[in-house]
Amino acid sequence: MKPYVVIGAGPMGLCTVRRLAEQNIPVCAFEIHSGVGGLWDINSPTSTMYESAHLISSKRMTEFADFPMKDEVATYPRHDQMAAYLQDYADHFNLQQYYRFNTRVDKVEPDGKDWRIHFTHGGKQESLDCAGVLLANGTLHEPRHGDFKGHFGGEMLHSSEYRSADIFAGKRVLIIGCGNSACDIAVDAVHRAASVDMVVRRGYYFLPKFVAGVPTDTLGGKIRLPNRLKQMVDGTLVRLISGKPSSFGLPDPDYRMYESHPVVNSLFLHHIGHGDIKVRPAIKQLTSAGAEFNDGLSGHYDLIMESTGYNLHYPFIDQQYLNWQGDAPALYLNVFTPHFDNLFVMGMVEASGLGWQGRDDQAQLVARFIRSREDKSPAADQFMQKVRNHAGQRVDGGLKYLQLARMAYYVHKADYLDAIGRARKALEAGA
Repeated sequence: MKPYVVIGAGPMGLCTVRRLAEQNIPVCAFEIHSGVGGLWDINSPTSTMYESAHLISSKRMTEFADFPMKDEVATYPRHDQMAAYLQDYADHFNLQQYYRFNTRVDKVEPDGKDWRIHFTHGGKQESLDCAGVLLANGTLHEPRHGDFKGHFGGEMLHSSEYRSADIFAGKRVLIIGCGNSACDIAVDAVHRAASVDMVVRRGYYFLPKFVAGVPTDTLGGKIRLPNRLKQMVDGTLVRLISGKPSSFGLPDPDYRMYESHPVVNSLFLHHIGHGDIKVRPAIKQLTSAGAEFNDGLSGHYDLIMESTGYNLHYPFIDQQYLNWQGDAPALYLNVFTPHFDNLFVMGMVEASGLGWQGRDDQAQLVARFIRSREDKSPAADQFMQKVRNHAGQRVDGGLKYLQLARMAYYVHKADYLDAIGRARKALEAGA
């Protein structure tokens, strides 16, 4: 039997390899770096991590359920603690044996009913025929750049290139964007820069990392409220805890809670309130010395940093095979393409509080499907009919997510996990 190939050795790739092996499915995995960790290994050539980066979700809401993080690990671990945790996970389940490290995947293409992987290892180009492919190379690697009029004569970077606050020393800095990374970087910058301005084009919900001494993301959840009611309740609580953004000179969100990803940062509003960060509206145009803004004012800068997010990027496979539509592939449960029963997009999913266990649930479903498919179970055929009928149907819990590339693969956590669980049980019942 030909192997199934997993691409990537981050948390999604690791749990995918583990679950395939548990189902006695032959598996081979490729990783461009010399070891496991993916994004969380700051030394990986594809990592966009920076030195001050920590989890924005707490460790108990992020960890794999059957492999908890050590008690001595911080509540919001730093990137090197996360890399060590993933190394421990790989060691515990003996996952390195399946990997070809220092291997770049160049092309993935159909070969009859199977697939052929073209890759480079040690400067030598090779290929491998496989029974199926599981793409787990991550979603935060390909920077998305803004389209600005004009030209800036100083230093202009994307946050994907950011590593250390040393680059801000003594400089007038403009940060474009207000997501979690942008706010982290702005907080870094205020301690080194001569000044920090920040372009904030829309409203956000801002959450502290702790409330009453406990991680914010662990509060509530014992009783599941209807989705719309939870939006109202949690939105009210956020305003009580953090205040209205407009009180800090920021735009108020014109959408409900959870319809876009919230910002989780305990220090950003603090520095706004202390005048360390100046809020600017959208850019009208760049100038040789800085930028002009939509309010008619301008600013002079030494460094402009775009913290404008990332595009989904699977450069080694033709988008048509992934049923790509708009900003993302249109898949069933964010994983299964209607065109193939042996091609899977792993980890192309975001949700508030989903954590790595939610992605492990995804991996278990895929492994169960492949096992059923290899055993020629009628349940696999029935499942594929659902894939073909419902590909692109979002599990959004009735929430109206903003029409942003960032939200194109967002799901509602509870409803998504319920759907994953039901699908897995159906496959197991038909085995």
